[in-house]
Amino acid sequence: MSSQTTKTNGVKLILLSGLLVGTLDILAACTDYYIATGKGPEGLLRYIASGVFGQSAFTRSSSMMLWGLLFHFIIAYSFTFLFYFMYRRWNFVRRYPVAVVIIYGIFMWAVTTQVILPLSNTPPAAPLILWKVVKATLVLIVMISLPLMLIHKRVFRNSFAT
Repeated sequence: MSSQTTKTNGVKLILLSGLLVGTLDILAACTDYYIATGKGPEGLLRYIASGVFGQSAFTRSSSMMLWGLLFHFIIAYSFTFLFYFMYRRWNFVRRYPVAVVIIYGIFMWAVTTQVILPLSNTPPAAPLILWKVVKATLVLIVMISLPLMLIHKRVFRNSFAT
């Protein structure tokens, strides 16, 4: 397989798997938001948009929802790209998939809540509550980390000696 074919397949894998896990994650977030508030996804998407636009995301046009969705997918694709890089380069990612799925879910939660949100313009976060942290981490594990591992194992099943 040529280097160009490998690059094309890698880009395709990142684009398709990022779309899948980003969609699964936002659907889980919207479902959780609906259960908690009884409202549709508008408030959630505006909250995400507020990371860049601040409070004006809550009062400006409905295009803020599209911005929120875009920012969500940028973050999801960033985690997808990082996972792709790790899977291709680090043997322990392939050797210990269950541990990596759990650790990567925890890592995504930590980066999102302890780095991205504090550096953004979102309203201050509520204090951490253990069961909410566990729930959010489990969503990331089930909706992003696990699907990424399953996809990568299938795509690369014959590529690495184990």
